[in-house]
Amino acid sequence: MHLEKARSYSDLRERLSRRDRGLSEKVMSLEDASALITDGQSVGIGGSMMSRTPMAMIWQLIRSGRKNLVCSRSITTSEGDLLLGSGLSNHIITSWFSQGIMWGISKVMRMHVESGQARYDEWSHLAIGMRFRAGAMGVPFMPMRPMLGSDVLASRPEARVINCPFTSENILLVPALNPDVAIIHVHSCDPYGNARIEGLQFMDIDLAMAADKVILTTERIISNDQIRRAPDQTKIPFFCVDGVVEVPFGSAPHECYGVYEPMMNHLDSYVRKVNSDPIGGMKSYLDEHIYAPRSWNDYLNLIGLEEVLGAAHRGRSND
Repeated sequence: MHLEKARSYSDLRERLSRRDRGLSEKVMSLEDASALITDGQSVGIGGSMMSRTPMAMIWQLIRSGRKNLVCSRSITTSEGDLLLGSGLSNHIITSWFSQGIMWGISKVMRMHVESGQARYDEWSHLAIGMRFRAGAMGVPFMPMRPMLGSDVLASRPEARVINCPFTSENILLVPALNPDVAIIHVHSCDPYGNARIEGLQFMDIDLAMAADKVILTTERIISNDQIRRAPDQTKIPFFCVDGVVEVPFGSAPHECYGVYEPMMNHLDSYVRKVNSDPIGGMKSYLDEHIYAPRSWNDYLNLIGLEEVLGAAHRGRSND
């Protein structure tokens, strides 16, 4: 079994010291943001399950022809199908991989992993979070206990069981996870990258601090004056961020809390297509929904105005 290569912390600190801490505008297009990511890099994906998935960025990376990314995320759903089916990724690190609670285990994932075309590293939910936390803190590992009681540990030789120097009990050390790039979808941010997240933050703050580069897609860009009026609402600070892309409905067909809910009719149709034929169905979906549209708005038109507006109505109904 292959082990992840540990990152040199002296190298990470050196890179951090070279970062531009100036307050500069970082607004760009999806196409320009995708150019910040190169083949084979490690990419951390923000959000969790079907919540705040940076789908527009994934959509653009596939269109841009990126290949063989190592993608990490807390909980992976249908976006993972697209990562593997398009060749965008050949290695996924996560704690759960399904098309969603309603549809069960991904047949696309099983086909790619069981055939040896892709690698799937499974960790516990807490372990993924602790790995991002270690990366954010600038330490090489974090100690934890839960995986000691799980069969998952047997498949993760990257982790280390040691004798605790304080209690003499066994403790598990999980290695830091420092992606080359993080892609995160947020509710709003200013042109400099000061970002607000409503609802659950998942692991996104640690992910942003752990990554070498951060690309934010956002439902809307707001002014820096708005940010300064309520600085406590800023969850990701500008000095972590390298690119800002304004993409309304940038998580579609997944959800963005308080803005829109998942677009279930489209997801149902997608699952039927790829589960009936994981190769042909995926190729057909990619051709129709990823490569054919000229823009993200054209992609949303394919989902359908009624479904998009319906998801927005349901998402805002609790305001």
